[in-house]
Amino acid sequence: MDLDFTEDEISRYSRHILLAEVGGVGQAKLRAARVLIVGAGGLGSPLALYLAAAGVGTIGLVDDDVVDLSNLQRQIAHTTDRVGQPKVRSAAAAARAINPAVAIEAHETRLDARNALNLVAGYDLVCDGCDNFATRFLVSDACVLARRTLISAAVLRFDGQLSTFKPHLGGPCYRCLHPAPPPDGMVPSCSEAGILGAVTGVMGSLQATEALKEIMGIGEGLSGRLMIWDALAARVRTIGLHRDPACPACGDQPTLRDLSAHALMDHG
Repeated sequence: MDLDFTEDEISRYSRHILLAEVGGVGQAKLRAARVLIVGAGGLGSPLALYLAAAGVGTIGLVDDDVVDLSNLQRQIAHTTDRVGQPKVRSAAAAARAINPAVAIEAHETRLDARNALNLVAGYDLVCDGCDNFATRFLVSDACVLARRTLISAAVLRFDGQLSTFKPHLGGPCYRCLHPAPPPDGMVPSCSEAGILGAVTGVMGSLQATEALKEIMGIGEGLSGRLMIWDALAARVRTIGLHRDPACPACGDQPTLRDLSAHALMDHG
């Protein structure tokens, strides 16, 4: 591991290096890490900015959407003068402005069954901040197949939830929590139900914190636990998650194991 830091790096990351749990070794692990962020919106914005600020060496951004005026109430990586620009380019510009030493790989595409496995396999860690169940399940399945740790967050109205999935290390996967996507129309989107903007900031920041912990191997992660935050009640609770032996993705007889990225599953 390369522990040789420039004077600028020592100055930039000094508050990290002062932490006994991080130090130079932890900072070097961050610099060597490759993290994929799926979704450059409400969750992906604070996530990308904090990972860049922390010195994560390579950050991949996947999104096919463009910045809309309605996004700016919560998607803090974007600015009014970038309305109409692709979100991955806007978020990349914001991350580079914070830390030009970080490499940003902008994937201006929709993650789907044709590209999911290749994208996921190219990174050490995956953070899911997408806004729909079809993509969320697809990301999870690709992580199971590629044996990558997944940190997944979701928000709606005044609520957020977060967990880390490590089925390749014996923990549950996302399908152990939700075996299949809900029927269309059962769970409204943020555009239908609304979202308090700051809630995405809190959950994206928590997601970034868990990602940094996973990269450095410090603290206690959220594998096997689901954190649920109720902003209106100012209450956080955590519930236990367990691996499902019958899970189609990570169970004792998985149906995904021999499938390619072109046919992970029927995600509608």
